[in-house]
Amino acid sequence: MKMIKIHNLEYSLGQHSFKLGMNAFGDVTSEEFRQMTDGIQNQEPKKGEIFSESPSEVPTSVDWRDKGCVTPVKNQDHCGCCWAFSAAGSLEGQMFQKTGIHVSLSEQNLVDCSQAEGSSGCNGGLMDNAFQYVQDNKGLDSEESYPYIGKDMTCSYKPEYSAANDTGFIEVAPLEKALMVGLAPDLDL
Repeated sequence: MKMIKIHNLEYSLGQHSFKLGMNAFGDVTSEEFRQMTDGIQNQEPKKGEIFSESPSEVPTSVDWRDKGCVTPVKNQDHCGCCWAFSAAGSLEGQMFQKTGIHVSLSEQNLVDCSQAEGSSGCNGGLMDNAFQYVQDNKGLDSEESYPYIGKDMTCSYKPEYSAANDTGFIEVAPLEKALMVGLAPDLDL
């Protein structure tokens, strides 16, 4: 709080271009924050296909919000399922690019149902496991039909509420250029 007050005083004196405010994480240490939010599991390198193409011309910046591909900010709370939010957000963006329709997908569906693919619910997981679950399951429910609770629950997937599917996914090489190409809009890859 002291840092915020000092910064905002400096803002009022014209020393900064933005103000700060308190949020739900303002009174936790970095370690406490990591424990609350970090659910990524370590992963062995993939043996399958890895995307690493590098055309010479890629945009240096893309704001996917301007393209309408991003749903509103969500909060995983104290459940270590950032992997589920990341996977659902990725699928939401792909769905919008393909259909032009925004559908908020169910992270809770992933938390509760993807253990067979290697995820551990609120105790961590991997985006690849989430994508594999959606592919194996032939669907993922919408957030509306399977709302987020923020704790491990019994799997309650209902195929009649499936809002998205995954027909395949590929790992992107850990190179900035490969990531730029993988995310670049309107490239014929």
